[in-house]
Amino acid sequence: MPTEIKDVEKFVELSAKAEYCAVKRLKENVKLKLRTPKQLYTLKVEPLKADEIIKKLKCAIEEV
Repeated sequence: MPTEIKDVEKFVELSAKAEYCAVKRLKENVKLKLRTPKQLYTLKVEPLKADEIIKKLKCAIEEV
């Protein structure tokens, strides 16, 4: 079961352990999904903020 995170800084910290980050762009928001060996973490953000967050991530990025 995925865990939703609302804190951007914690999401960026978790990206160090993640295998990849899937980016799903929707009309109103962008979903970022971090796949770690044990858990899937999700973060919903506005499209303008998403690009800034993606630059900070420390794992591979996949556009879905």
